[in-house]
Amino acid sequence: MAVLAPLFALLYSVPRLSRWLARPYCLLSALLSAAFLLVRKLPPLCHGLPTQREDGNPCDFDWREVEILMFLSAIVMMKNRRSMFLMTCKPPLYMGPEYIKYFSDKTIDEELERDKRVTWIVEFFANWSNDCQSFAPIYADLSLKYNCTGLNFGKVDVGRYTDVSTRYKVSISPLTKQLPTLILFQGGKEVMRRPQIDKKGRAVSWTFSEENVIREFNLNELYQRAKKISKTGDSIPEEQSVAPVPTTVPDGESKKDK
Repeated sequence: MAVLAPLFALLYSVPRLSRWLARPYCLLSALLSAAFLLVRKLPPLCHGLPTQREDGNPCDFDWREVEILMFLSAIVMMKNRRSMFLMTCKPPLYMGPEYIKYFSDKTIDEELERDKRVTWIVEFFANWSNDCQSFAPIYADLSLKYNCTGLNFGKVDVGRYTDVSTRYKVSISPLTKQLPTLILFQGGKEVMRRPQIDKKGRAVSWTFSEENVIREFNLNELYQRAKKISKTGDSIPEEQSVAPVPTTVPDGESKKDK
């Protein structure tokens, strides 16, 4: 990792290397860095180098060099945060097609209460969460398949609107592992949520796969009921409302508006 960090940072800056040509000291620095790695790792060249390794292998880094490279890697990451994206393999933000409304702290309650006949599935997420970003394309695909007049999909960024997380009892602490959280709302009230929360306030382990969401939230039945309601215009009888498993969230502004 100590070796890969500066290399990744260098590769990320390849499109801007042309600017370096006008700055000889930058190009010279890059060449010296590459030369050090080559001389230290290539057998014909490294055999004559001194080393402080216990096994006496001159073609590998000793503890002093590892410490120096780790320190330089930390500097690179602080100076260029985008290099951290490459090192942690963080999934990119999903920008594909979807039928999802994005809520703010002011629009979520209003939208959930607007039409009690509409069933909402709301995702509580935060942009800094890798799990939320990994689930984004799955949730978008579900919205494309199941969104209709009586069944809507929404999202709210609880990392940005922290009061919403408090209102709907979704912890944004990484330790609780409650992000993302899916909540099902019917008649403006929470019916079920995933993941469920134990007595200690931690999320019960649950896999956010397309199959699990369809099964746990009974999406096929919800979709069929929602289509019938949208055609007839009738309200949802309270005793017939589908109750999957407790809890769901609201919605607001469209992705394009945001």
